[in-house]
Amino acid sequence: MSKKQEPGAPVRATIRDVASAAKTGKTSVSRYLNGEKDLLSDALKERIGRAIALLDYQPSQMARSLKSGQTRLIGLIIADITNPYSVEVMRGVEAACRQQGLTLLVCNTNNELDQEKHYLQLLSSYRVDGIVVNAVGMREAAISTLQQANLPMVLIDRKVANFACDVIGLNNVEATQMMTDHLLQQGFDALLFISEPATINTRFDRLRTFLQRMQQSPQHIAEQGEIEISNTDGLDNLLREFIARHPDRRKAVMCVNGTLTLQVARAMRRLGIVWGQDIGLSGFDELVWAELAGVGITTLKQPTYEMGVAALGQLVARIQGNTDPVKDLEFSGELIARGSTAAR
Repeated sequence: MSKKQEPGAPVRATIRDVASAAKTGKTSVSRYLNGEKDLLSDALKERIGRAIALLDYQPSQMARSLKSGQTRLIGLIIADITNPYSVEVMRGVEAACRQQGLTLLVCNTNNELDQEKHYLQLLSSYRVDGIVVNAVGMREAAISTLQQANLPMVLIDRKVANFACDVIGLNNVEATQMMTDHLLQQGFDALLFISEPATINTRFDRLRTFLQRMQQSPQHIAEQGEIEISNTDGLDNLLREFIARHPDRRKAVMCVNGTLTLQVARAMRRLGIVWGQDIGLSGFDELVWAELAGVGITTLKQPTYEMGVAALGQLVARIQGNTDPVKDLEFSGELIARGSTAAR
């Protein structure tokens, strides 16, 4: 039994209605809707277009997906939507999706492994054509599920151990060396690298490169500190003790990402420490407020928008059948020097 139209409810136009209004067959309308307009005469295309506009016809995306085997949906799993890095990546992916007529579904894991697993399963159930992932740390079970599903995927910024997948990210070695060299050239001789726990490759790569570079300058002091982003007391103590240990040195702090740079700046304000005067301050990720904070904060700007665009481009290539070996596409960063690391 067919479902009856509710009284007063608008009647939704069908492809049959469009064909009737355009005085043609459903096949011609389907070709028009599926981008095969070159098979139709100009007059017929004009009639179909006019009929679609007149009837306000909206094609059923679900029906088209079932027929084509593609949903035109792309999933994006972001580790932390409050991080400016994530926002810019999302902007790049979304802009690239719009350009290609794709719809983006965004999921924020808030850096929680269980949420990441949930969203991976959810997006797979929605039959998305592919996923861009800023990973928290996928477990083996989740990786196995994805491999079996054969769902195209591109990782951005963060790699996953034992998972062969395209990765788009910053050239962390080059960027860390650039920032470390800048601090040394500016006359700082005691450096503290502050990171959240190095549980992801991005943080680990930056820390390792910093320590390796500082080994080449044994006359300078290199220290590291790991801190949870929410541990304000611990961060205050970390800074206070670093300063106390090196009273006669010119000191600077390097932060592993933009979110931590903000927390370090707040901690310095709480402790009455003035960056650019009492201590140097620098951090990865360009922040919209960095040039306005005191004398300005030196940052390592990542081309995050472009990285988002590139991630979607690589994903589309995989969806379309590209079987080239997986690759890491690394982007160069730009050091933006401000007053927080000015030479004396």
